[in-house]
Parts: sequence; C-alpha cells; structure tokens
Amino acid sequence: MAEQMIEMIEMTAPAVVPRPAERRLRMSYEQFLAWSDEDTHAEWVNGEVIVFMPPVTHHQEIVGFLHWLVSAFASLFDLGRVFTAPFEMRHLPGYASREPDLLFVSREHLHRLTPERLDGPADLVVEVVSPSSAKRDRQEKRDEYERAAVREYWAIDPRPGYQQALCYTLGPDECYAAILPDAEGRYHSVVLPGFWFREAWLFATPHPDPLMTLAEIRGLSPEAAQTLRDAFTSSSSS
Repeated sequence: MAEQMIEMIEMTAPAVVPRPAERRLRMSYEQFLAWSDEDTHAEWVNGEVIVFMPPVTHHQEIVGFLHWLVSAFASLFDLGRVFTAPFEMRHLPGYASREPDLLFVSREHLHRLTPERLDGPADLVVEVVSPSSAKRDRQEKRDEYERAAVREYWAIDPRPGYQQALCYTLGPDECYAAILPDAEGRYHSVVLPGFWFREAWLFATPHPDPLMTLAEIRGLSPEAAQTLRDAFTSSSSS
C-alpha cells in the first residue's frame, strides 16, 4: 500500500525544473541602455546582453560580508567608494559593460563616477563564482579586467571542492600577477593598503563577526577589539 501511495505521489507531483541561471539577448549597447533600468541585473558584452537570475543566499552572504569589510575599511581611511551589483562599470567601451558583485573606486579615480555608472575601470573588482559563472569569472573576466586595466581582481569561488580566492594585481607589464597568501594565510590587497583577509572567513558558516574581523585586520588586541564591540553594541541599541 505504501509503495502504491509513493507511486501516486510521484505521478502527480510537478516536474522539478532546473533553476535557470541566465538568459541572453542580442542588442546594441544603446538598445541595452534604453531597455534596462536601475533594478536590472544584466551585463552587455560584444552585442549580447546577459540577464542574470537572482543570486542564491550563500552568494549574497559572501558579497554582504565582503561589502561590510571593504566599505568600512575604505570609509575609515577615506580611500574611496564601494558599490555592489546592480551597478554598471563601463570599462571597455564598445565591447563590454559589467555589473561586478563588488567594486571599489579609489579617491584618485572618483571622477569616473557619473550619476548613472562608473565610466571606466574600477580599482578593485570582486566576483563571487556560481556554478553557472565559473568559467566566466575565473577566466573570461580575469582576461577582460586585465585588458581594461582594473588594478586588482578577486574571484571568490565558494563551490564545494574549490573554496578558494583567486586574487590578481596588475603588474608593471600591465599583466595580472597572482596575489599569494603570506605565511599566515592572509591575502593582502594592493589597492587597499593595510587591508587583508583569510579564505576561511569567506567560506565559514556563519561568517565571523565583521566588526571583530575589521579589528583583527587593524591589529587591535583582543581587549581593544572587545571594547570596540561593546561601544558599537551600545551605540546601536541607544
């Protein structure tokens, strides 16, 4: 009887349709601008628009954690501004316009910001890899951002079996060189002097306390970090 009930459930249950990752449309850049709006998460590359589906929770958690750390650090030292998708970076006019998961624009390049977009390359671009974007983020965008002179690129790959950060900085030859972790496993940014992170932070569940993590980046003692935590908690509750 139980087996018959299972068979009936399987026959009447709706088919599981795989979650589409993206769709592609052919149009010019001018048509793309007329078609899209501020809520559209899409990129234009060589006459083709890539429309992305909403990202999954884990992807957004990593982006949110990094956004908090990088924007807090940049604000603390008045280094520049940080943006998250959807926000257009028109780094290769006539060929490509992307919406990175996170980008940082240094103070010296703030003139590239317009009311609509970043008209030129960011100083730092971060992409969080998903199963459907692995080749694009790890290879195609790396080559593209190198060509556009994006000074630093991080491809954060949280997929099971990978869980790695691929970080690059633009060298004197205008080619990317890998940023390797130091003896303590820390990846040091070039465009954000004094900023570093550990891979383990990005892939932890849950992520570490961002305020305490920022205190560790700044080299505060555990006691000073706790004082900062207490002050932040007090100001938030008042």
